[in-house]
Amino acid sequence: MDRPWLNSYPDGINADIDINTYSSVVEIFEKSVKEFGDKPSFSNFGKTLSYNEFALATTAIAAYLQNTFGLVKGDRVAIMMPNLLQNPVSIFGVLRAGLTVVNTNPLYTARELRHQLKDSGAKAIIVVENFADIVEEVIADTKVEHVIVTKMGDMLDFPKSMIINLVVKHLKKMVPDFSLPNAVPFKAMLSEGAQQTLTPISLTHDDLAFLQYTGGTTGVAKGAMLTHKNMVANMLQASEWIKNNVINGQEIVITALPLYHIFSLTANCLVFMEAGAKNILITNPRDFEGFVKELSSIPFTVMTGVNTLFNALINTKGFNDIDFSNLKITLGGGMSVQPAVAAQWKQITACTLVEAFGLTETSPAACINPLDLKEYNGSIGLPIPSTYCKLIDDEGNDIAGGKAGELCIKGPQVMQGYWNLPEETANVFTKDGWLKTGDVAKMDGNGFFYIVDRIKDMILVSGFNVYPSEIENVIVEHDSVLECGVIGVPDEKRGEAVKAFVVKKDDALTEATLLAYCKENLTGYKTPHKIVFIQELPKTNVGKVLRRELRSL
Repeated sequence: MDRPWLNSYPDGINADIDINTYSSVVEIFEKSVKEFGDKPSFSNFGKTLSYNEFALATTAIAAYLQNTFGLVKGDRVAIMMPNLLQNPVSIFGVLRAGLTVVNTNPLYTARELRHQLKDSGAKAIIVVENFADIVEEVIADTKVEHVIVTKMGDMLDFPKSMIINLVVKHLKKMVPDFSLPNAVPFKAMLSEGAQQTLTPISLTHDDLAFLQYTGGTTGVAKGAMLTHKNMVANMLQASEWIKNNVINGQEIVITALPLYHIFSLTANCLVFMEAGAKNILITNPRDFEGFVKELSSIPFTVMTGVNTLFNALINTKGFNDIDFSNLKITLGGGMSVQPAVAAQWKQITACTLVEAFGLTETSPAACINPLDLKEYNGSIGLPIPSTYCKLIDDEGNDIAGGKAGELCIKGPQVMQGYWNLPEETANVFTKDGWLKTGDVAKMDGNGFFYIVDRIKDMILVSGFNVYPSEIENVIVEHDSVLECGVIGVPDEKRGEAVKAFVVKKDDALTEATLLAYCKENLTGYKTPHKIVFIQELPKTNVGKVLRRELRSL
């Protein structure tokens, strides 16, 4: 297949990667530790770990998981926490033990967590104590045999570690009561694991590295099977793309998106680990005043994020006063970058906000704009090395020229399929192996792709996939609800917000009551921003809700 976009590639960027550069994600880690041992790796709450210190901690965790828990190659371990030092340490500890990481959103409700743990068959979970009560609620319904509980300050130096843990639990009261009698404290795992021996595990491209949950095509979350090959490939592809702008061992990266999100996991953690960068982990990026204050003290060179994050920052007091003289890469993904936000970002920082495009199913990067763009161009960029993109019509036929069609992707970063869901997997692949994205796009004469529309009913809230059917299923479980239809509506802060149309069964039902119910059963970003009560839902003659008509109400 021709690749017309290669003519627009930046100078010196190769059209293809050598997938055999690394056999696994663990090999990337080992190379970085060897090459950048004394340099800073991850930093959080003022505490910085060198690559050597980072390696020691991961060795202890891996040894403990092998020896004390008896976990064996291929077992799944869930990790449920925000951006703390414990997060990357846990990720690489699990991987070095030959196990599979199940990244878990700490904001999940009990219903959502129960589904993910049951579906993945995770045998262990590492959770920050703030969310341990949710684990307690669901653990009996899962195959989880081992629980490790960490406190937010566990990897900080004394007395700061003690102070933060006390403040979080007793002053801010951010730790609900929970009872997990057999849970192992994270610090105990580190100390005991340090006395044990890690048995190196042979890992290949075919071994499963991550079960990364996403909405897939419809309904409840599905586990995208991302192998070591998938993750290595996407790291190499992104590294090739940015190599003209990166100096190994010298970059400082702001990691505000959570590491359980595939964008942050690959772009920040893997790509910049291989480059020997220092990752600044932002635990609570929603505290924008605190975030701006932290940015003011760091000579950061790279920042990734979603449109809503950039928009909030440029509208936060003090952001204009930050020294941006070191900033050379700003990468936006997870959702469309709005032109107005890109323009303001460039005006304030003098750094172009470069848009990228990807999916959980592509580990995630598929297209990225050249980093030397002078201005935001409205496209999702060019297919990255070793990546092929094409457009198809409704019948699956290839589309040529400047016409719009469904964007399809092929490359070594494309997932193996959805965990235990062969039919769902078959639905997202063409017969000849192309991943169907569900997005309508067009390509210009220079090979740049532009997203035109979305085939799926998926709602994109602050970079997170939200699926109407899941929300509808929760809302109609309320005793006073007869029917429900959910759509996404434009929202300045979130990109899109959830709007629910509800037919009452009981006239006494109020919006406040139903919102409170939703908040109990749905993660915050999935909770409807607006609920509208109507007499009847518009439907087809076979009873399917017409969401396109809901959008006109």
